[in-house]
Amino acid sequence: MRKKSDLGRDSVGALVLRLAIPTMLAQFINVLYSIVDRMFIGHIPQVGDLALAGVGVCGPIVTLLSSFSYLACLGGGPLFSMKMGAGNKEGASAILSNCLRMLLGMAAGLSLLFFLLRKNLLWWFGASAGTFPYALTYMTIYIAGTAFALMATGLNNFLICQGRSGLGMGTVVLGAVLNICLDPLFIFVLDMGVAGAAWATLLSQAASCAFALIALTRPSMPCPLRWGRFDFSICRKVVTFGMAPFLTYALDSVILIVLNTTLQHRGGPGEGDALLTCCSIVQSYMLLVAMPMSGITLGCQGVISYNLGAGNAPRVKKALTGVFAMCFSFAAVMLALTHLCSPFFVRLFTQNEYLMARSVTLIKVYTAGLLFLPVQWTAVDGSTAMGQTRLALFCSLLRKTIFVSAVILLPCFFPAASAFCAEPLCDVTAACVSAALFLRFTPRTLAEHCTPVDSEATVGI
Repeated sequence: MRKKSDLGRDSVGALVLRLAIPTMLAQFINVLYSIVDRMFIGHIPQVGDLALAGVGVCGPIVTLLSSFSYLACLGGGPLFSMKMGAGNKEGASAILSNCLRMLLGMAAGLSLLFFLLRKNLLWWFGASAGTFPYALTYMTIYIAGTAFALMATGLNNFLICQGRSGLGMGTVVLGAVLNICLDPLFIFVLDMGVAGAAWATLLSQAASCAFALIALTRPSMPCPLRWGRFDFSICRKVVTFGMAPFLTYALDSVILIVLNTTLQHRGGPGEGDALLTCCSIVQSYMLLVAMPMSGITLGCQGVISYNLGAGNAPRVKKALTGVFAMCFSFAAVMLALTHLCSPFFVRLFTQNEYLMARSVTLIKVYTAGLLFLPVQWTAVDGSTAMGQTRLALFCSLLRKTIFVSAVILLPCFFPAASAFCAEPLCDVTAACVSAALFLRFTPRTLAEHCTPVDSEATVGI
């Protein structure tokens, strides 16, 4: 596979494959951070199921913390690519250096805030007396590595934006492999339990962060990372562009917090912890679906933004079509695997027969609307890449609103486990609305950025 990609001249189909596949695999491997932790934690003798539920409570809070990196990387990434597409490397370098400052500032502020609020957050968002000690241990250690988590994710995106998807994949592969090696060593050999899983994650993210920094500062990069000077106007523009994807990922965490809280409250003392354990397994499986699909759309944002900045609307159209085709193909494969392999997946987390049977059923319910997800991902991330931040934000908020409403209302009329039906309900409804809006407004954006000849070619999008 080629190490370098010309975003303005290479075949669009080849570019989509060349950038999306490594990024998709990188996101798939990145999922192993949380999945491997939960797999090993679930097999801790005697307390595995309770510990797994406790880490499940931490999951959405950790994701919420990490989602702040998207303000910088997904806000700065499209702007960076547009500058590169227009041949303005000085402007691109200024964006990159200011995004680095944003990541460092957010890491410092969020570490302090989440550390002070960690106990309250865990109680508010679904912890019980049995799961709280495990959740608190994991959360406290993870917060100590906030800077590594934000920097690794944020800086990695700028490798991909420069066509270096191989290096982007290397960033997460390094961290994931290290995490897989350290988890059993810390959890079982050194008998550190949940704390061992948290330390393994922290050290793995530190290694990923170091790799991304070294790669970005190499002189051979098209636009290497430099300290530069602070520019408030750039930071404001980055936040404006990044607000939609940030809210998308942050609210994904919030809705999972609502789901955990609802399951604990509606399930009651007898069923609440069991449902949270099942939810942790279901969410681990959903990560295998959502994160690689996100990798496809994020990996190709550079192609879309670069060619939009260069005024080449036909190439933007081809990139959007290729992204959707890849996402749909992946979703179809994962839907088939759900019905064939979910029992084997669940056994990686628990040997409790009751929990296994319920988790398999709930995974199938949760993924029932899987074939509609490619529409939503393409619409939201494609709109972000083209600067249609309001459209992206609306489509994202619509899906979240439907999910939260269903999670709260369904258990009022049906058993607590009915909250899992909220996912397919919002997948189908939001995808239909997002597709209609995307097809309505995208031709206008393409026409504004292309030459008169190109704009005639975009009418049929």
